[in-house]
Amino acid sequence: MNPNAKISDEQFEAYLKQIRELAEGPFDEMQKEIEVTNTFPEEFYELAKKNDLYRYYLPSIYGGWDLSELEILRVQEEFSRGPGGMRMHLHHAADLNWRILDDYGTKELKDQLMDKFQDKSVYINFALTEQTGGTGADIHTTAIKQADGTYLLNGEKWLISHTDCSDYTYVIAVTDESKEKDDRLSAFVVPNDAPGFEIVPMSHMMGCRGAGHAGLKFTNVKLDPKYLLGVEGQGMEIAIHSLSVSRVHIACSNLGMAQRMLEISLKRANDRVTFGKPIATRQMIKQKIAEMQKMIHVLRTAIYDFARDYDINPTNEYVTEKAAICKLFSIDTVKLVSDEMLEIFGGDGYFEDSPYGPTERLYRDCRAMWLEEGAPCVQRITIARQCQDFDGQIKYNF
Repeated sequence: MNPNAKISDEQFEAYLKQIRELAEGPFDEMQKEIEVTNTFPEEFYELAKKNDLYRYYLPSIYGGWDLSELEILRVQEEFSRGPGGMRMHLHHAADLNWRILDDYGTKELKDQLMDKFQDKSVYINFALTEQTGGTGADIHTTAIKQADGTYLLNGEKWLISHTDCSDYTYVIAVTDESKEKDDRLSAFVVPNDAPGFEIVPMSHMMGCRGAGHAGLKFTNVKLDPKYLLGVEGQGMEIAIHSLSVSRVHIACSNLGMAQRMLEISLKRANDRVTFGKPIATRQMIKQKIAEMQKMIHVLRTAIYDFARDYDINPTNEYVTEKAAICKLFSIDTVKLVSDEMLEIFGGDGYFEDSPYGPTERLYRDCRAMWLEEGAPCVQRITIARQCQDFDGQIKYNF
């Protein structure tokens, strides 16, 4: 444990067990209705608050527990065993939701908002992706500075999560069209109740239902200068650094899902008997189990390595590359583990309400993670660029 943490080792281990039971119990049960409505009931938010899921990750000055990054990720692995949409909401809460404001916000705005994350009095989503552009230098949303020092925000964002439960939105926009590439971009905190802020509904996703995905439209949204994050021209730097940490949280979500899929696959393999023997005794099934465990172990090791580095220095030079490696390998992991799970279960795994666990939902939910905050091709480009910059070297802390 972090020696400065506000809870003991014993309390932390008990909390991990508490969150696992919550994810696989009440959260799993209420997800059956959410699969149809695509909306979290108020009961979900109340249970999350009651179980400190908006508090545990915060520094104590904001009402949190002063946990290390590794400890935060261990909690996330536990709640990621539950429904994918809830995982998406809670993973965002533990990371982008508060970190961007804490790292780059004005003193005025931090004094106003930072102590309100602990009970979800404030929740801030993140809007970078656009339907007509990309997620980098070709962003089209603009925030043009006016003579009185305010900014006028115009444009659209797409595939944005948590739009139905957020109070503010982090927005990356062009502030100076005369500059090149990333220097054109700045980051803002935008109140969701500002005149000209509109939520554009989207259809239900294959999995991770309830996470409030929608488009956003901004029409002459007037922003006070206090809503600028960092300085003008820093928008892409803020996005890249923040997404680097978030990508490891996504990798940890994949880890939690993969671990649960392995465990229920083992139970199924031990119970299912063919030709007088449990299929767990068959060489082909043993091979599948070994491959699943291999991928999960390597993924967990990579995530823990990132967390140790981050706890020593959150801006170390390998943050971006290691985060992309974690995210990319986690996709390979859930691909293999979910496919092997379905083969071990056979046709029974394709149906709802399996007595072993939500096999078909886990299979659907994990596929959203391939695309969230950068598809595999984006991770490969990031890794290759960093690898070339550092001549193929990566440093480790032991």
